[in-house]
Amino acid sequence: MSHEQHTATVRVGSNIAFIKYWGVADARINLPLNNSISMTLAEAHTTTTVTWDASGQQQTDEITLDGRRLDANAAQRLVAHLDRLRALAGVDYRATVVSKNNFPMASGIASSASGFAALTVAGCRALGLDLDATRLSAMARRGSGSASRSLFGGFVEWEKGIDDATSVARQLYTEEHWALYDVVAVVSRAAKHVSSASGHTLAATSPLNGCRIASLDAALREVRQAITLRDISQLGPVIEQDALAMHGVMMTSHPSLLYWQPETLAIMQAARAWREQDGLAAYFTIDAGPNVHLICEQESVDALVERLDTLPGVQRIIVSPPGPGPQGIEN
Repeated sequence: MSHEQHTATVRVGSNIAFIKYWGVADARINLPLNNSISMTLAEAHTTTTVTWDASGQQQTDEITLDGRRLDANAAQRLVAHLDRLRALAGVDYRATVVSKNNFPMASGIASSASGFAALTVAGCRALGLDLDATRLSAMARRGSGSASRSLFGGFVEWEKGIDDATSVARQLYTEEHWALYDVVAVVSRAAKHVSSASGHTLAATSPLNGCRIASLDAALREVRQAITLRDISQLGPVIEQDALAMHGVMMTSHPSLLYWQPETLAIMQAARAWREQDGLAAYFTIDAGPNVHLICEQESVDALVERLDTLPGVQRIIVSPPGPGPQGIEN
């Protein structure tokens, strides 16, 4: 293999889940308790370069994230994922990884989704492994469950599956299907105290978890149909309810997880008021963090951004239409 084949750079969009992934059936392989549906984002992405040292001179993996070199403890999850790629390729090369997000990481904008998807695709390409998107989706899931969905553009469903091979994502519709937008109101750039990976194992301790999981087949059907019909008024209430249900599970787990800030609640209240009083069709959803994602159609974006700008505590607004699957970037 030539030197060129040992390095690859890939950009992958994060995704916003309409029906959430929260809680694992098998933590060892990130097997989820339920299917989830998301939209891949064009304007929130991770760009990752992986270079494998085939000479054997490099002794350890070197990982730089957003300009900061990670110590062994911080790099642990990423190194474990590199180990999976090494095992797949049957090599023992060490890697140099340089990864950059264009949005705040670990704050509820699914940086682990785009991050592990980008690491998987770039790592495999640099090793010369020719895997299809479904197989890459299964690999990415091992690093971060929601990363399985970022292997596809547009609107995506992750099938919970029953084992490593069947727990994979598939594309429902391409990014051209519906000009739906995610308008993210960033109220905190700080990394959350409890990571999503740790939180998933706590879901089972909530008395509400079983009820949420039992309600999801109907919710998934609604969301699939709403996306097919491009009907925001059908989609919106379901995604709000599931976001609240997931946070209800978090708040009632042991220990309790409370990701919301006062500004989080203020935006949720404002979104409902704008909808009821002004007819602005925007619906909130919130991942594991304090930042609020407002889902709307293209014609509502400007009015929504204008209103968000007036709210105290909104530090930044990210506006994103649906985006493509992983994009290779020439070095």
